Amino acid sequence: MRLISWNVNGLRACVGKGFEEFFRQIDADVFCLQETKLQEGQIELELPGYHQYWNYAEKKGYSGTALFCRQEPISVTLGIGIREHDREGRVITAEFEDFYVVTCYTPNSQNELKRLDYRMSWEDAFLEYLKGLDAKKPLILCGDLNVAHEEIDLKNPKSNRRNAGFTDEERGKMTALLDAGFTDTFRYFYPDLAGVYSWWSYRFRAREKNAGWRIDYFITSKSLDSRLKDAKIHTEIPGSDHCPVELEIE
Repeated sequence: MRLISWNVNGLRACVGKGFEEFFRQIDADVFCLQETKLQEGQIELELPGYHQYWNYAEKKGYSGTALFCRQEPISVTLGIGIREHDREGRVITAEFEDFYVVTCYTPNSQNELKRLDYRMSWEDAFLEYLKGLDAKKPLILCGDLNVAHEEIDLKNPKSNRRNAGFTDEERGKMTALLDAGFTDTFRYFYPDLAGVYSWWSYRFRAREKNAGWRIDYFITSKSLDSRLKDAKIHTEIPGSDHCPVELEIE
């Protein structure tokens, strides 16, 4: 089973840069998007053989997630059930027989960390949500989690120490998530592999120089470890300031 996650940074723009070609080529069983920046009716995607689920932000042209899957889920839930956290279309959960798939676009702490306090309350609520799911059956979490967990996960850790996405607070929440019984699948297979990133700033020719961050993840319940086959980061795929990430699971 192949799963793909991609922050497309505006799906309409990404469609104009080869999205559908990659979608067909990768032939995933589950394909998750973040930062679609859409409202209902603003795009018609022809994806034969896939069920489509969308979660839109109340604010136009902002945030948003989508999940496309071959097999129809048992159920699909939008958000985490907390009004404060469900206005921005950040989470979709699809329940299948053996596991849940959760796609997430974690709030960015923003310049000067003006949204860090909100981010911390989001992290606590989201972890409780995930633990509630995991108590019922294993889960596969994917998405732009807006944090580089360790120094190996970004090009310039020292100069970014107090920047959004690499604060001690955000990194600590990722540690807490993993300590709660979850696996960072890329590091499961490649614990010491440096220089592989999933996001690059549009400024300063960052992608050309590979001055990037690994902030897009597949995180799985530890009970699924024996079923993990491979994890990939498709750095060769353009179309967004993020590239797609992949999980192969038995």
